[in-house]
Amino acid sequence: MTEQVPTEHVSSPSAAAAPGADGVRPLPSLSPSRAADFKTCPLLYRFRSIDRIPEQPTAEQVRGTLVHAVLEKLFDSPATARTRPLAEEMVEPQWDRLVEEQPEFGTIFEAEGAMTREQFLSSAQDLLGGYFAVEDPRRLEPAEREQLIEAVLGAEGGEQLLIRGYIDRLDVSPGGDLRVVDYKTGGAPREAFEARALFQLKFYALVLWRTRGVVPRVLRLLYLKDAEICDYTPDAEELTRFEKTLFALWRAIENAIETQDFRPKPSKLCGWCSHQQRCPEFGGTLPPFPVQVTAQTVDSRQARLLAAQPEG
Repeated sequence: MTEQVPTEHVSSPSAAAAPGADGVRPLPSLSPSRAADFKTCPLLYRFRSIDRIPEQPTAEQVRGTLVHAVLEKLFDSPATARTRPLAEEMVEPQWDRLVEEQPEFGTIFEAEGAMTREQFLSSAQDLLGGYFAVEDPRRLEPAEREQLIEAVLGAEGGEQLLIRGYIDRLDVSPGGDLRVVDYKTGGAPREAFEARALFQLKFYALVLWRTRGVVPRVLRLLYLKDAEICDYTPDAEELTRFEKTLFALWRAIENAIETQDFRPKPSKLCGWCSHQQRCPEFGGTLPPFPVQVTAQTVDSRQARLLAAQPEG
């Protein structure tokens, strides 16, 4: 079952400061996907978090969701049974479950030139082959899977920020060392995509450090398409700087909400944006700014769709 994260209201600096019905002032919250959106393009952040304009999922994004679901399910099986044939057998039933939960996924076969259902499922099995090329799940016992992690940054009574996100897998060694594993179904990061991937890793590392008092030993990206592993090792000094970066980023978001000024930031990523018809950079017209502005942290599958990178 999909877990839903509670809504956090961040309508404006003044509205965000207003107490809730229980008299407790809600904290502003930020996820790695939404933070990366604002860094990539403030206008993209507005479209997704403020206007909440629906985005039609692409076949690549949906396939990523499917592969993640299979890998999560795979670890429910006994260690000796976690083989590639078993994972491939899980593809079709997991797909049927996802479509039942989110019927819009089934529309990816309707576009002109779209792959067939059989081709789509086969391509997901190919990605699983990339996973088995770099890891042997029979030798692993994850401590947590598809886990929501969150932490409150800042001192009580002062500026505070709730940061939260879902990690694909957390491994804990007998000695207590942490390894965060994130599955990527696109190609290994290149140029514009690399910075976003590293930003996400640091976000997870900061949450774990603040909640468990341990800096993760390894942050691991598994690129299934290319069968590559990218390991990153953070340290406390770097994460302290990153925490300051997140506060600065949130202040910039608050200012943009207050002034209703979310400017486009043209880049190579514009070619994959589904909002070009609304973007001034492409001759589009912005929709009216919502009167009641809220931002909502989405569940893990929705977040993965929004954060998915183009294949390449």
